[in-house]
Formats: sequence, structure tokens, C-alpha cells
Amino acid sequence: MPELELEIKELIITTLKLEEVTPESIDAEAAIFGDGLGLDSIDALELGIAIQKKYGIKMSSDSKENREHFSSVRKLAGFVESRRAPVAEK
Repeated sequence: MPELELEIKELIITTLKLEEVTPESIDAEAAIFGDGLGLDSIDALELGIAIQKKYGIKMSSDSKENREHFSSVRKLAGFVESRRAPVAEK
């Protein structure tokens, strides 16, 4: 899952145009919102849309579980891993 965590860190940086942030500077267990990266609800919406597009995951905007899933990069990676469509073997 560290590879998926890196992908999500890069997605956060590019989606939210965090030019001064590197993937290495984001702690996978630190809060994404509030005291962590300092992201707000608009950032959450943009990130949610990017996650849905990149990984083909359906999310409900009014789900109470979203707050838990988006609490850290590690939790978000776990959520994505559990929800994304399996890759077909060739």
C-alpha cells in the first residue's frame, strides 16, 4: 500500500495545487484537514472528485464515514484499496 499512499499524496498535491509541498513532506498518518495539511471543506470536495475520477470509486457526499476515510493519507489509501475495481489479469 505504500505505492498507493504515494499516488494519493501526489494526487493531493496536483489536485489542490500545493506547490510548496512534496510527497515526502506529507506524513501518511497525519491529519489531512485542519491542523495537518490545513485543507478545508472545498479542498475535501475537490479531492473527493479527483479520487472518484482516478480510481472509479463512488462516494456519497453526505456519508458520515467520509470524515473517517479522509482523516489521513493512510486511511484514504485503505479506503481506495477496499473500493477500487480489481485489475483484470491478462
